[in-house]
Amino acid sequence: MVAKSPMLLFDSRALRRHRARAANLPDAPDFLVMEAAETLADRLDDVRRRFPYALDLGCRDGVMTRAVKGRGGIEYLVSADPASEFAARAPRPSLVCEAEALPFAPGSFDLVLSNLVLHWTNDLPGALIQLRQALKPGGLLLASLFGGETLTELGSALMEAELEIEGGAGPRVSPFADLRDLGGLLQRAGFQEPVVDGDRIEVTYPDLPALMRDLRAMGESNALIERRRGLTRRATLARAGELYRRNFPAPGGRIRASFQVISLTAWAPA
Repeated sequence: MVAKSPMLLFDSRALRRHRARAANLPDAPDFLVMEAAETLADRLDDVRRRFPYALDLGCRDGVMTRAVKGRGGIEYLVSADPASEFAARAPRPSLVCEAEALPFAPGSFDLVLSNLVLHWTNDLPGALIQLRQALKPGGLLLASLFGGETLTELGSALMEAELEIEGGAGPRVSPFADLRDLGGLLQRAGFQEPVVDGDRIEVTYPDLPALMRDLRAMGESNALIERRRGLTRRATLARAGELYRRNFPAPGGRIRASFQVISLTAWAPA
């Protein structure tokens, strides 16, 4: 029997382009990335053991490495990112790779850290299996990813505007994983003692263009394979801005955007 390939949702080339663009911006907004990294790093303080060999998957410019500095007994940390531009800016040793094609021998690491990159994985169950295999027996996975309550306001405003102006709508926001499903995925991947929790972070912006600029600068633009190609009509964007401001207002005439950051903690079998 031939195993079915996972349904491809994301364009990996587009994702690499988006991360490369973010890497080349001198003042890219990284407040969400930093907050998620600190949350993962804080969990090391609760574990009474050392993790000499660690992997930082989705390293960006080393934000996770900076967050864990001096924690967990890490002596040797490998930085890895899907974009070569980020890998070049990260602490060495560094390399280019994706969660679905890890180039490491089984049992290479005591600790795998992955901060806000797994939500772009086409085959998340398969990626989790590879991460578990890359861990030594009794190794620890600490990961974060955006969850299903992320950017619901943006998706709603864009869809309503496209239906109203253009008579049809294409996918604009990624189908993020549901928090309730991730514990089961970790167990299916062979992890033990999975803990999954989420934080909802609300950010306000002056308007819709400002939100979309921040998403591009973070490397979080739409990378869906079925995304609509070409520029969005000005009338559609203008109407989306009006709907967003009407339906999701924030104090001071601003708009609000929600990000659900899900944190995963799980152990490879000892």
